[in-house]
Amino acid sequence: MLATPAEEAELEQLDRIERELELQRDWAKYRWEKTSSECYQKYWVNNCLSNSRTLYRKEIDPIREQEVRLHEAQRKLRASIKDQRDAKKIAERASPEKAAERVANQKEYEEKQKDAAARAADLEQRRKDAPKRAQENKAGTQLD
Repeated sequence: MLATPAEEAELEQLDRIERELELQRDWAKYRWEKTSSECYQKYWVNNCLSNSRTLYRKEIDPIREQEVRLHEAQRKLRASIKDQRDAKKIAERASPEKAAERVANQKEYEEKQKDAAARAADLEQRRKDAPKRAQENKAGTQLD
């Protein structure tokens, strides 16, 4: 129940279109900035800047409309793909095999915890007995 190849291909196509729109937007911005900077060489700067901005808006508005529609389609498609993945995960978790595996993992974890606690208790007991053993070793190794 994963995303179908058609959905993946459609999402890839939408991503390509998005990259193309970004390129168009970048070029429009470049042209606007170039004409705006050229305006400062003219006598009627504000009028030139206003015309430059108007041309930029005429160029960028259709791109924005396309981007809005594109992003909406991408959101819907990604949500659909995510919902399919989530449904698959839920189905996998509900399977008897996974439930048995979880129980086995839980038992293994509890056993490891018991073993670790036993090792820690043993280590603590050894630490407590260390001075006594050291004394016994010292007494046993002394030559008369």
